[in-house]
Amino acid sequence: MNWLRRMMYGRYGSDQLSVFLIVIYIILGLVGMITRLSFLSWIGLVFLMIACFRVFSRNVPRRRAENMRFMNLAAPLIRWLKMRRTIARDKEHRYFRCPNCGQCLRVPRGKGKVTITCRACGISFEENS
Repeated sequence: MNWLRRMMYGRYGSDQLSVFLIVIYIILGLVGMITRLSFLSWIGLVFLMIACFRVFSRNVPRRRAENMRFMNLAAPLIRWLKMRRTIARDKEHRYFRCPNCGQCLRVPRGKGKVTITCRACGISFEENS
């Protein structure tokens, strides 16, 4: 295992973009096998090669910048998925969006009609909880 540590010294390693590329490779490979379209497997192999290039690269600042751009693009989706998970787990509250600024607001369930005031923009609106 020491040889692996020595080989990876000074290299970038894996990050979120590399993991995403490997997941795309796996998905394309499975779809290619199920549908018997071999070109999907070859396209997936290109994604795997890019991921391996990124992992073994010694140009750390450039790989870090690429990952930062990817995370800036993926951030809204990640935030949305985390909010959906929070809403699904929280049985004691209801969640509403502010009609003015779009801020997500949490209100206790079962209180009837309540007036909700947005902390971000100050607008008030009524909803059933």
